[in-house]
Amino acid sequence: MNESIPYQDPPWEELMDGNIVLMSPRPNVNHNRVAFNINRIFDNYLNGKKCVPFGDGYDLYLSEKERYVPDFMVVCDRDKIHSDGVHGAPDLVAEVLSPSTARYDRGHKKRTYERHGVREYWLVSPTDRTVEQYLLENGVLELHDVYLLPDELTARKMSEKELAENQTSFRCSLYDNLTISLEEVFRDLF
Repeated sequence: MNESIPYQDPPWEELMDGNIVLMSPRPNVNHNRVAFNINRIFDNYLNGKKCVPFGDGYDLYLSEKERYVPDFMVVCDRDKIHSDGVHGAPDLVAEVLSPSTARYDRGHKKRTYERHGVREYWLVSPTDRTVEQYLLENGVLELHDVYLLPDELTARKMSEKELAENQTSFRCSLYDNLTISLEEVFRDLF
């Protein structure tokens, strides 16, 4: 009897401190939707401009020991873009958090991005509907702010003052006129 075996992509891997680290299994729908939404926002904004947005699936070579596949990045120095990926620090990186990778995104990757001069770093949680925005200040990626798009249950638990003070949009530090709407980042989640 010939049983059909479903196709599986080969495992994706990253290189961290010279060690091969297998990436988590294929991300869930909301993870992919958020990464797609961020890419769409920047792709629309950067159309015809110098900087280039890269969605998930592109290799980022930071050193011989550090090669990542970020969920999203923006590269303004086109000399860093090669046929096999990006060589050198992007200007912005966004990582969409997954339970199996959050520790790396918050720790080793953040420190590596910082060391290589990434100017803006986002940690995006589809589950919590938050964006943590880190900005490079004096060589350190400092938490600038955390932005929350509350769901109905969370909004009911918030005071009127908390709801009034909650920012559901923020400015990307790279551009004076690009406002990021959390409604767009978390659009069409399931």
